[in-house]
Amino acid sequence: MIDPGLDGRVAVITGANQGIGAAVARSLAAQGVRTFLTYLRTRTDDDSLPEAYHLARARAADEVVASIRAARFDNFVDSIRSAGGSAAAMEADLLDVTAPGRIFDAAEAAFGPVEILVNNASGWLADTFLDSRADGFGRSLRPVDAEGFAQLFGVDARAAALLIAEFARRHLERGASWGRIIGLTSGGPEGFPGEVTYGAAKAAQENYTMTAARELGKHGVTANMVHPPVTDTGWITDEVRESIPSWSPLGTVAMPDEVAEVITFLASHQGRHVTGQRIQMF
Repeated sequence: MIDPGLDGRVAVITGANQGIGAAVARSLAAQGVRTFLTYLRTRTDDDSLPEAYHLARARAADEVVASIRAARFDNFVDSIRSAGGSAAAMEADLLDVTAPGRIFDAAEAAFGPVEILVNNASGWLADTFLDSRADGFGRSLRPVDAEGFAQLFGVDARAAALLIAEFARRHLERGASWGRIIGLTSGGPEGFPGEVTYGAAKAAQENYTMTAARELGKHGVTANMVHPPVTDTGWITDEVRESIPSWSPLGTVAMPDEVAEVITFLASHQGRHVTGQRIQMF
């Protein structure tokens, strides 16, 4: 069995009450990582998305924390760790610029210095420069406006940058020599029609993360972005599922656990020479 070298590490995972964030928390916990989850319960009136998606986003992280603490991990060989993992959570609105410091304070109080940061949370919404009010799958669109910009750049760009800055400051102050920063992205350099501001905010987060890779590498920190494939976090409709073979090389829908496996690899000892990369999944 390959040792990923993660036992006893401490991770902060944002947006971890459901979907990919929850899967990352479970995956890292299975390798002995002490996981600190942040989340924000949200609810929209957009009836173009499945109800299951809304319900998942409106939940606290209690179920995820409980599942980690109760889990029996087959790759653990000692009786203490096989009895369950370490997890804690706090609700935090990442639009609040004081949130990153409070998150790190709480994580350190619970488990010790944070060594892994996973920027998963998103203020996602779908917008367009056109006069359309629905995309090709019937999902609601809104015009690009100041409110959408503030929400998406506030969470996906500014909050991610401030979390990286908080991670870096504390890492350097304690003279640490090991760290991992992993973000999630979408869209690409050609833009993201129908999710215009989301794609732009993710592009900004990518740039912050790539810079972190260059600046913090000599201090033992790797920093990478993961572009997940179409992933079933509750939002996928039958129309979306049927369209995927026409444009995806693999033609399949991924599950959150599959994305979490890649993120866990990037956090692991085996990923120690992977940095400054945008990992495209299909």
